[in-house]
Amino acid sequence: MNIGNLIRVHSAALRALLVLTVITGLAYPVLVWAIAQLPGLKDKADGSIVTAGGKVVGSSLIGQLFTDAKGNALPQYFQSRPSNAGTGYDPMASGAGNLGPESIVDTPGDPAQIKAGKSAADAGFKASLLTQVCTRSYGVADTEGMDHTAGVRPFCTADGVGAVLSVIGPRDTTGNVTHPTRVVSVNQPCETTKATFAATYEGIRVECAKYGEDYSAGQIVAIRGAAPADPQVPADAVTASGSGLDPDISADYADLQVDRVAKARHLSADEVRALVRDNTTGRTLGFMGEPRVNVLQLNLALDQKHPARIG
Repeated sequence: MNIGNLIRVHSAALRALLVLTVITGLAYPVLVWAIAQLPGLKDKADGSIVTAGGKVVGSSLIGQLFTDAKGNALPQYFQSRPSNAGTGYDPMASGAGNLGPESIVDTPGDPAQIKAGKSAADAGFKASLLTQVCTRSYGVADTEGMDHTAGVRPFCTADGVGAVLSVIGPRDTTGNVTHPTRVVSVNQPCETTKATFAATYEGIRVECAKYGEDYSAGQIVAIRGAAPADPQVPADAVTASGSGLDPDISADYADLQVDRVAKARHLSADEVRALVRDNTTGRTLGFMGEPRVNVLQLNLALDQKHPARIG
């Protein structure tokens, strides 16, 4: 290739670069921005920001916590579902717990470190998905002033951990233990409980787990217990969403919280329930999903119509 052809090829490439830069780097972004400023689109393009009293209080698309500095639920507000995004609803740490239905055995913490002042998490404790659900259900029942038995879910102990046994003994060809010789409640360490959730299993006394012992040789058996088929605490009250940012709760979870909020605001339950109905969105397109309540918008409506009078 002679020098003339080389200059023409590079000149054409440079012109193409400049043209595409103007089209894709300037014209297209400006066009998209201009379309996003049209009435009906601007609010969504700006992040569906919600304001109150002239101040930005959040987004209708991103959930948030309604707790005090210690993480306790504020009784005058409806509570959001749990979140695994950072410390809770952190848009920069959106994500799920990535635990599945087989996550039923806890990783115990070192009791010596806990006695020395470390938190259970810092001492190595890691709750299984089952125990997280059980603990949250127990906590919701406590927050809503319900009897703790109302928070017991299937496969949960009365004190809010997974009701799981390691059954040790000879097995048949399918892997099931035929004659148990030892049974251990794996999620109930001896350092934190004096009694196991079940006294016996197939005639064998149930022991509580001891830190450092390996029970993986046993068959892991989850015990359903006497929990009702339809627990009073709904599923979205005890499980986080995939993004950790879900701004909505189910109508059932909202209804569960009505009495607490009404009491805190010195209102009748019917007054609060009416606001819940006003802030409930039906199924998308009439058939997809379930009715849902945007927690931020409901709490703002409460503050606007019935300001809290604590005390």
